[in-house]
Amino acid sequence: MEKDVIVKVRNMTKTFGSTVALNDVSIDVRRGEILGLIGENGSGKSTVTSIVAGMQKADKGEMLFKEEAWNPSSMLFALEKGIGMIVQESGTVPGISVAENIFLGESKTFQKFGVVNKKEMCKKAQEALDGIGANHIRAEQMTGSLDMQDRKLIEIARIMNKHPEVLVVDETTTSLSQTGRDIIYDIMNKMREENKAVVFISHDLDEIMRVCDALTVLRDGKIITTYEKAEYDEDKIKQSMIGRELEGDYYRSDYDGSYSEEVVLELQDVSLGEQLKNFNLQIHKGEILGVGGLSHCGMHDLGKVLFGAIKPAAGKVLIHGKELKNEAHAMKEQIGYAAKDRDTESLCLNASIKDNIAIGGLDKFSTAGFLILPWNEKKYVEKQIEDLSIKCQGMNQYASALSGGNKQKVVFGKWIGRGSEILVLDCPTRGVDIGVKQAMYQLMYQMKKEGKTIIIISEEMAELIGMADRVLVMKDGEVKKEFPRSKELSESDIIQYMI
Repeated sequence: MEKDVIVKVRNMTKTFGSTVALNDVSIDVRRGEILGLIGENGSGKSTVTSIVAGMQKADKGEMLFKEEAWNPSSMLFALEKGIGMIVQESGTVPGISVAENIFLGESKTFQKFGVVNKKEMCKKAQEALDGIGANHIRAEQMTGSLDMQDRKLIEIARIMNKHPEVLVVDETTTSLSQTGRDIIYDIMNKMREENKAVVFISHDLDEIMRVCDALTVLRDGKIITTYEKAEYDEDKIKQSMIGRELEGDYYRSDYDGSYSEEVVLELQDVSLGEQLKNFNLQIHKGEILGVGGLSHCGMHDLGKVLFGAIKPAAGKVLIHGKELKNEAHAMKEQIGYAAKDRDTESLCLNASIKDNIAIGGLDKFSTAGFLILPWNEKKYVEKQIEDLSIKCQGMNQYASALSGGNKQKVVFGKWIGRGSEILVLDCPTRGVDIGVKQAMYQLMYQMKKEGKTIIIISEEMAELIGMADRVLVMKDGEVKKEFPRSKELSESDIIQYMI
């Protein structure tokens, strides 16, 4: 029996300046189904769903929701009417409580004689959190004290508290641990069982093939094809996404795992609360070190400690045998750091591509250490844009207008441009499409061959197995197991030490 179409998008077009984001796009979203949208960064996935969810307007085209004309004035309006969207980046306000975030803009619901009943608000917010399986978060907590994953779960609770008939999940799982992902999967499966609909956007092809009933591929703002589950073929889908077959190796093809004996970065008896416990580690010149584990195992804190962004409570971090003092010292010693929370820790979204790249290399292109000549800065930034194939309208475009993959390229450009010898990369391919991932992996391998050192911190086991010379598995602030590079190493080998 054919499923009812709950949302129809017809002949939608959207442009941003000279960039065509959507070109005559038509999509059907069916009840009782999880529809996957996949494509390279900038293909139009987030644009079409953000228009459906009321975030922005289309230039042309029409939409129907439950057979009636649909033109939402805002995301709040769309959510009240039955379409909710969990966005890719952070959508919470840090300076207020969890409860206030869940009922953002709705405080009047809890007012009596002009006074907000915060106890009642917290009670209802806790019910919303418990309802999605996030009962470890307390409604009265300040949102800013929580990590990236828990802030994302707050957003999910806020959306699901409105019981939407259509849920858009835009790249949300990339910022979640397996526990958080399971919460999302449970919500999606429940909505399918209730004859509601889900639109799921992800760059993880394995994930999207596993959880979706149908899969629509977009490329350059156009619909390329739609596959039903019975038609899934990984190679065909990849080719549909990028318009060609992937050339060259995706991950590394060698398995020798060799690197220099020279130690460039070292941790000696480092402790940081429960995150790192008497931690000892030596990292070598020309090594790709992989660090994996569940989200709260301490690996993300390790990355910050290696860059000097967090000072350990005890122990030392040594760079070329000298104690690391802070971030400025790390940069002077040619260490670069790409944070997991890219938009708040690695980029200034309200600044241009030029400013984001140039800030990392002021000491490299300035004259006499203080005089910045515009043509030197322009040449420096243009080289990174060209070398990394950053898709943009120009170097003065704001970073906020870029796709996830191009934002990450800007972060890479900031550190590669200044000639960083050591790169600490925390979830470096989060929210990045398959073509850009391949380019990043090849870049990392080339840097290794040049004698540079890379630390990859990741929750993606395939990434660690595919790229690292050795993999450290962390749990509860400690290294539980070390694996050398091997063709036989599997995800199940690693996972048993994570849990």
